[in-house]
Amino acid sequence: MIQKCGLKLKETPRQPISYKYGPRSVAVGDFNNDSWSDMVVANHAVNAVAIYFGQNSSSFSTPIQYPTGNGSTPYIVAVGDFNTDSILDIAVANFGSNSIGVFLGYGNGSFEKRAELSIGSSRPIFIGFVDLNNDTTLDIITANYGTQSISILFGYGNGNFSSPTSYSTDYDSFPSSVVTGDFNNDNYLDLAISNYGTDNVQILFGNESGTFAAVIRLSTGLGSHPNSITVGHFNQDVYLDIAVANYGTNQIGILLNNGNGTFANQVNYSTGSASL
Repeated sequence: MIQKCGLKLKETPRQPISYKYGPRSVAVGDFNNDSWSDMVVANHAVNAVAIYFGQNSSSFSTPIQYPTGNGSTPYIVAVGDFNTDSILDIAVANFGSNSIGVFLGYGNGSFEKRAELSIGSSRPIFIGFVDLNNDTTLDIITANYGTQSISILFGYGNGNFSSPTSYSTDYDSFPSSVVTGDFNNDNYLDLAISNYGTDNVQILFGNESGTFAAVIRLSTGLGSHPNSITVGHFNQDVYLDIAVANYGTNQIGILLNNGNGTFANQVNYSTGSASL
């Protein structure tokens, strides 16, 4: 019996985000504790992030802009609690200034720019948060287009972070996205990276200290250019599998986990010739 989706979507009044601002990324959270979901948008053309407050179930406020710095070109934005006060904060990857901007929330919808964290000549195009070293505070992971690497900045729990530790993703790899998961069942988080330039998924296996050593590379096919990556249980076993969006071949690639740090060959599913 085929299961039918029970999700019903309702069209809301249109309130477009102006294209002239160059919106690149959006993240969602309740920034003013009114129980309505709000949005933060990275506007690369005007070097700012914009906060849109949810006003009810179908509309948003006029945005409030927070500058990210001249020439910063904010590329992707994400939310998390960086100073363990149970209030959402914002971090943005600034492609133009090779940095991570950290904005700490007050819980009333306003933010303070706490820090701008340099990551060299990295050109970050992805940012994510996870506790990599089991100290109960969020750490930052970036994918760096400019240096063919990923960087990790360990959080101190007070809104400050360590200097970046970087891991190469190989020459011309152009990493596009990173996810975490325990891929070899040793109870330590590993990293899976989609490498747009070298047509593969690279896995870095973690250890108890939050550092990474052994590496494997899984081909996604010549010209596939994987652009995004996620994990899930796709065959109902207990092992985390990987899915990648292959921009170059208009396919979704599934890599099933064998449970021992190895994966089956990619199985592809077409998304259509016009999907890109």
